Amino acid sequence: MTTKTMRKIIQIDEAKCNGCGNCIDSCVEGALALVNGKAKLVKDQYCDGLAACLKECPQDALHIVEREAEEFDEDAAIVHVESQKKVSQGAACSCPGAAVRQFVKEGAVHPAVTGEQESTLTHWPVQLTLVPAGAPFLQGTNVLLTAHCVPVAYPTLHRDFLTDHSILIACPKLDDAQAHLEKLTQILTKTDIRSLTVLRMEVPCCSGLTQIARAAIKASGKNVPFKEIVIGVQGNIIS
Repeated sequence: MTTKTMRKIIQIDEAKCNGCGNCIDSCVEGALALVNGKAKLVKDQYCDGLAACLKECPQDALHIVEREAEEFDEDAAIVHVESQKKVSQGAACSCPGAAVRQFVKEGAVHPAVTGEQESTLTHWPVQLTLVPAGAPFLQGTNVLLTAHCVPVAYPTLHRDFLTDHSILIACPKLDDAQAHLEKLTQILTKTDIRSLTVLRMEVPCCSGLTQIARAAIKASGKNVPFKEIVIGVQGNIIS
């Protein structure tokens, strides 16, 4: 019979959780998992109660509480983590945005090609990490901050979004989100951009790009017009 004791353990506010998965990556004991787009405590005995995951949650959905729970079992946690690695070596940390999907489009009609589509890209580099904070091509422009996957999912990005915009590309899940926040804050501080538009995918982890943008605007102290556009995984505009 499993014994329980009063101890500190993680508690998740599902109403606040947006399924970004940051907490799961930070929990080396594997105590957390995404279930139906929400972070869940897998088993009491896997959580050590030391709260390493708290600082990774952008929604303030994680808290440490004291309640009756199974005691932390380090050996069991290690076995659990190793078993999860064997189950899925490439599951992208249980992120719902990494779920494999295939789209069958019967009778798809491809528009006739009437000529080559010209690129509307006006500058290089485009990766947020590589763009200098005071880059002259950002001065006085409308900036489009887009997730890596958007140009693949949305085929006419140049025509529909890139015209009259400078583009910055970043990933809130696989890149260093804190470094992106600092760089974007520097850009907003050092340049006088006219607007900032986030173009992201519908998957939960991609919402981190919006959070980075909002936080950078706040940190810069500037009143920059902001807009978010969400692209579906089948290339449609959701909002």
